[in-house]
Amino acid sequence: MTDSLAQRVQQLGLRLPTPSQPIANYVNHVVSQNQLFISGQIPLLDGQPAFIGRLGEAISEEEGIKAAELAALGLLAQLSDALGDDLSKLVRIIRLGAFIAATPEFQRQGAVANGASNLLVNALGDKGRHVRTAVGVASLPSGVAVEIDAIFELQP
Repeated sequence: MTDSLAQRVQQLGLRLPTPSQPIANYVNHVVSQNQLFISGQIPLLDGQPAFIGRLGEAISEEEGIKAAELAALGLLAQLSDALGDDLSKLVRIIRLGAFIAATPEFQRQGAVANGASNLLVNALGDKGRHVRTAVGVASLPSGVAVEIDAIFELQP
């Protein structure tokens, strides 16, 4: 298996987008000792927010899963950028956070978050297995349905 994240994603029939840039006073990622923290990523299509709305209202569960996949693709783009596209520097994903904009009645945040989790495991293999939190929230930046962040362990 290749150590290029871009090539692994391409083998899945996908393409890493250009890493998005912060829209406020923060940075895309921070390395602290052996950990890489990547800021929250929203689903973007051609650089524009996609899947606007809340689960249980304007967004279906299937669309939410697609939004989570798209946000995870942005996360992988940030990871590739942080590592110089060299996966030999990655030990594993430690934790994935999934924030799902939803109505109070919507209770399938975990199913939506699986869109991101499945893509990460498919792209990274065992390095992509992680612990996860999936929570419902009232709203997210730009009105999107999903936001994903993560903590990674790096080689010393």
